[in-house]
Amino acid sequence: MRFSYDASILFYSADRDAGRRYAMATDLVDRAMQADCILTLQSLAEFFHAVTRKGKRTPADAAGFIADWRAVFPVHAADDACLADAIDAVRQNRISFWDAMLWAVVRQARCTLLLSEDMQDGRRLGALTIVNPFRPENAALIDRILPR
Repeated sequence: MRFSYDASILFYSADRDAGRRYAMATDLVDRAMQADCILTLQSLAEFFHAVTRKGKRTPADAAGFIADWRAVFPVHAADDACLADAIDAVRQNRISFWDAMLWAVVRQARCTLLLSEDMQDGRRLGALTIVNPFRPENAALIDRILPR
């Protein structure tokens, strides 16, 4: 089952002050190395912006995280078709533009799950389901897609 993470999961994996979320996000990212996980250019860019703006990591540290992830995970970026799909998704599904753009890219990459704390847990957009990995009721699904 191919999946991707949004920037919030990546952010928590670099934020030692996030307590339980830090431990869970670190585990999620580590386990994803053995699964069919892709990352998006958008999520990596949002991660860099957030962790440096909020003072969680220096630009050099944040760049190191991104370099490590890029060495392990395929990275997918938006193209013209994704832009058109995102615009349609905003109009038809009433989601924010940047969430729609993320959806369009992971959908194009043939993901069936997007793990996100920020989007509506359980929402289906086409063949893609959004799952909040921090919700206890989603633990069994996470364990099925991420080997230990």
